[in-house]
Amino acid sequence: MPGTDAREAAKTVTGSLETPGHLPYLPELPARGPGADMLGRTAGMLAELYVHLEPSGWRISDRPGRDTRRARAWLGEDLDAIEEFTQEMAGVGGGGGEGGGACLKVSAVGPWTLAAGLERRNGEAMLGDPGACRDLAASLAEGLREHLAGLRRRVPGATLVLQLDEPSLTAVLQGSVRTASGYRAHPAVDRAVVEGTLREVFAVHDGPVVVHSCAPGVPVALLRRAGADGISLDAALLTERDDEVIGEAVEGGVTLFAGVVPSTESEGGALSDPAGSVGGVRSLWRRLGLSPGLLAESVVVTPTCGLAGASPAYARRALAHCVQAARSLADNPQ
Repeated sequence: MPGTDAREAAKTVTGSLETPGHLPYLPELPARGPGADMLGRTAGMLAELYVHLEPSGWRISDRPGRDTRRARAWLGEDLDAIEEFTQEMAGVGGGGGEGGGACLKVSAVGPWTLAAGLERRNGEAMLGDPGACRDLAASLAEGLREHLAGLRRRVPGATLVLQLDEPSLTAVLQGSVRTASGYRAHPAVDRAVVEGTLREVFAVHDGPVVVHSCAPGVPVALLRRAGADGISLDAALLTERDDEVIGEAVEGGVTLFAGVVPSTESEGGALSDPAGSVGGVRSLWRRLGLSPGLLAESVVVTPTCGLAGASPAYARRALAHCVQAARSLADNPQ
């Protein structure tokens, strides 16, 4: 989300708890600076691993320092705000699961994007050391377990949805993550290793797990095999070559989080036609030969990516537009 005010962001994303189809979430506010950014925020959740900020990016440390403490402080501020504005979640909205109440989505960076983005002490990405990747995934899993347990205590009526952000996953699989020098790339990680690590991290949560990537070439089949309950992607990047794997995933019970609403004004976000925003989803459904009645059950309408680059006013309009577009999809699936 844009801005630096945690309470204002929490108020915005939870302001329609009674609105059918609305999915509130724990906001991230990267505009606050280091530690509130995507990588720094998740690095602050790690168990028994610490980070500090170098000019080149986030680097592993021997002990918790100022940067780790700042990341944890920002997250604590966000948790306090979401707790304040979700007191009415118990019993609202349905959704079953842990508390039988409304869903609350929480995000963290996934293990492979984290490995591509965090540096070892020598300045190279952790991705270049298989042992470091294993340690990082274990630390992330334990940190997420603690984070989710804390959220359950703060928002006991909510069904938690864990979203893992993996924008670098395709690059990890293709061997296109650059080394520190920029002259070469780290070798591609074996797909079985990638899948197994994701499965282990998914296992920390006994509720729905969604993987998000706004990059081209999202490995849908791999994520499905790893156990993802939902896959979130930029629908504009899908081509007819993706039809078969998308169809198999949906028929297998995977929820498609379809990014169809522009994330910023500069992407052409006029937001004047909710029905038009989901026209591509209807076309996809027809090509797949799936029942129109499955649309409302199998698709969540989202922005194409995060809203941090938008104005606060546009972010609010985009969230409302997602709900309106989803309602249009449910009312007129044809």
